[in-house]
Amino acid sequence: MNDTDKVMLATDFCGMAFQSPIVLLSGCVGFGEEYTRVKGFSNRDVGAVCLKGTTLESRLGNKPHRIYETPMGMLNAIGLQNPGGEYVVNDILPKLDFEETRFIANLAGSTIEDYVALARIFNDSPIDAMEINISCPNVKQGGMAFGNNPEMSARVVAACRAVTDKPIITKLSPNQTDIAENAYRCIEAGTDGFAVINTLMGMAIDIENRSPIIGNNQGGLSGPAIKPIALLKVHQVYQVCREHAIPIIGQGGISTAEDAIEFLIAGASAIGIGTALFYDPLVSSKINAGIIDYLKRNDMTNVAELTGSLRLNG
Repeated sequence: MNDTDKVMLATDFCGMAFQSPIVLLSGCVGFGEEYTRVKGFSNRDVGAVCLKGTTLESRLGNKPHRIYETPMGMLNAIGLQNPGGEYVVNDILPKLDFEETRFIANLAGSTIEDYVALARIFNDSPIDAMEINISCPNVKQGGMAFGNNPEMSARVVAACRAVTDKPIITKLSPNQTDIAENAYRCIEAGTDGFAVINTLMGMAIDIENRSPIIGNNQGGLSGPAIKPIALLKVHQVYQVCREHAIPIIGQGGISTAEDAIEFLIAGASAIGIGTALFYDPLVSSKINAGIIDYLKRNDMTNVAELTGSLRLNG
């Protein structure tokens, strides 16, 4: 990649300099170290890495099965298995190379107090930003209730905003009545950006046993199957965000450069890669190359020119 290509891919997100619009999504790359062992992978291919969902105390997660492949997608119900906030800050973050890329913590809680305590812990760390996970569909309490209620969503964001000056990115659920209203309330509460969308609720059934295949009974559906829904939600949230210059990480089923470009056109400033990493760990470099080619063919000089450039019919 030459210097011109790097400039074309570079973008600003919530004041952070991303060397690429690609963000590796929470839960798909652990705490940032797994993919460094994949031959040919480099954190320099991505703008940011979103770390695995972290709770205040350690969690063992859900019983198996935790992952199940579906047509054009994947169900997961990991249950936020993690070693807890203090361990992540004290034992994991020091091992990450903050010179290579930006790192975003993913905060999950069962109460507003949990989120506040986590925000305080990560505020005193080198983490670049915090993603507030108010929409996790694979735990039995907490985030799911917050994410589907605009008032509760705003309360979580406001409480975290009060204890940190680091960028806050609010992860929005598609499993709600009016995602644009939720976004508006979160902007009022002080969010700096959004991640749109989290997974949709789903189920798979073993017909021989007549029981759910996922140990948690239900889980989050990701992958290409949810892409059309995710695109619409990004477009809807962008209608609110553009008035306030709030950037969006568009995510949900992106596996090709064409997918990524669609999300940028719909209103995203960055794009999240998740499920695709499981079957193509080197997909980021391919998507970068495809975006550069598109920009050159359309006489554009940077990714920002694509954001929100959708031309609606009629």
